[in-house]
Amino acid sequence: MTRTAIVTGAARGIGAATAQRLAADGFAVAVLDLDEAACAGTVGSIVDAGGRAIAVGANVADAASVERAVARVVDELGAPTVLVNNAGIIRDNLLFKMTEDDWDAVLAVHLRGAFLMSRAVQEHQVAARWGRIVNLSSTSALGNRGQANYAAAKAGMQGFTKTLAIELGRYGVTANAIAPGFIVTDMTRSTAERMGVPFEDFVAHAATEIPVQRAGTPDDIAAAASFFCSDEAGFVSGQVLYVAGGPRA
Repeated sequence: MTRTAIVTGAARGIGAATAQRLAADGFAVAVLDLDEAACAGTVGSIVDAGGRAIAVGANVADAASVERAVARVVDELGAPTVLVNNAGIIRDNLLFKMTEDDWDAVLAVHLRGAFLMSRAVQEHQVAARWGRIVNLSSTSALGNRGQANYAAAKAGMQGFTKTLAIELGRYGVTANAIAPGFIVTDMTRSTAERMGVPFEDFVAHAATEIPVQRAGTPDDIAAAASFFCSDEAGFVSGQVLYVAGGPRA
């Protein structure tokens, strides 16, 4: 029987790469994003490769939207037992310039979104007595200038993950987090634009500070997610894996 996975924020970047990797691993994949139409490319690549996927539009920070999305996945692909909470936004600014909306928006998408999605999916995992939850944290959880909101959210994801592991372990459900370092995505490109730095220069500079001397790619993160979602990872839970090219941010 084919297992079903949901990947949030999967229209592009890390989410898209993870959705494609899980499809290659044999999962049917719900490609979830705020803009359903934006998921077409990810879904198309999965289907073209012989996989099974659907696009699902949902606002992960809205409980009713999440419930509708998960119900649709159940109807069209089957009960989801794998969830990758990847959806995220940035609203970077120094503390004295950061607005309440900047704070609330980032915490809502990252933390509230992961909570609502996990709450909705866990009933299917518990019923199956098998499940995998992978939450995307970040090296920014260790602190990063101009990211008080993002750092707080990503640190919160780690505590949330460890608690899920404790609560759900008895049902055969594991929960782990991945903390990416510098990854080449649209999000890092937007950071370079905001700083007024050419993206190629931004990436090259970042690579000089990473022990393996290169920037990360979405596929690097997808590979870690693939492991956490595997049967073989059933004795690994409550862990935070830094995928950052070195031991620290």
